[in-house]
Amino acid sequence: MRRPSPLPPPPTRAVAPPAAPTDDTVTVSGEGDDVGAESLTGTTAPVIPLAAPTPIVPSTGGVPDLGEEPVGLREVWSAARARRKALRAEVRRFTARQRRRRAVWIGIGAALVLLALVTLGAAYSPLFAVQTITIVGARQLDATQVRAALDDQLGTPIPLVDESAVKAALVTFPLVESYTLEARPPHELVVRLVERTPIGLIETRAGFTLVDAAGVALSTSATATAGVPVLDIRGGVSSDAFAAAGQVMHSLPAAIRTQVTAVSASTPDDVTLVLGGTNTRVVWGSAEQSADKALTLQRAMVNRPPASVSVYDVSSPTAIVIR
Repeated sequence: MRRPSPLPPPPTRAVAPPAAPTDDTVTVSGEGDDVGAESLTGTTAPVIPLAAPTPIVPSTGGVPDLGEEPVGLREVWSAARARRKALRAEVRRFTARQRRRRAVWIGIGAALVLLALVTLGAAYSPLFAVQTITIVGARQLDATQVRAALDDQLGTPIPLVDESAVKAALVTFPLVESYTLEARPPHELVVRLVERTPIGLIETRAGFTLVDAAGVALSTSATATAGVPVLDIRGGVSSDAFAAAGQVMHSLPAAIRTQVTAVSASTPDDVTLVLGGTNTRVVWGSAEQSADKALTLQRAMVNRPPASVSVYDVSSPTAIVIR
């Protein structure tokens, strides 16, 4: 096999030596590519002088000083103040509804407090002083006497009425079992009384003592009071027999209670009543089922009046015995 012949070398061109540079000319030379670019020689261009470089002086913070004036403390303070003012304005704008709601609630609370203070001030002033005392529920008692016992409360503001003084005055009346006070502004004080209900007379050395179902002595007289039954109770007012007799008397209708002239009991289970001028006896027995026994006795007395009967036995309310 035959070895190929080498390629011929590229043709060489003569390059002129560069001209010596002068002070007012600049020689620009260039070399074109293989397609025939030509060299430019002897072309002159004006010389452009360059400005002197600005010296850089380092500042105190190590940052180059670019020629700006330093910022003073007053400017910094003014900028901070403006920023805070703008921030507060934004906060106020976003919290306006909350502040209005808070202002409304504060206004309502202040109005309520003011109203309470005005009310208390008026209530404790002479504008609401007691000028009238009304007694309610006095049947056996004299209402005039009870009112006179409470006269020291006149002129006192209603909230300052001394309940201890009222109690001390009413304790002097044995017939008063309980009471309540009612204020009727602006000037009236109402005293509601609950009187004790006497059940009979107990004979003592001092005479005849009127007692209620609790054994409280209401009054004492030398002779027996007409229309009030005499009690013959073994063991006295502190016995169980007396408690049973008191319960029986409370359960009687008013129409029958007024006819009772005597009550006797030796035990809690043998309470006996005596009716009117006929001396009709009512065997009651114990205080149990007293309401049913009272109803049975009332019906029996309608069908068989006491004048024709000597004994009503209602100890068993479902099986009454009449003799």
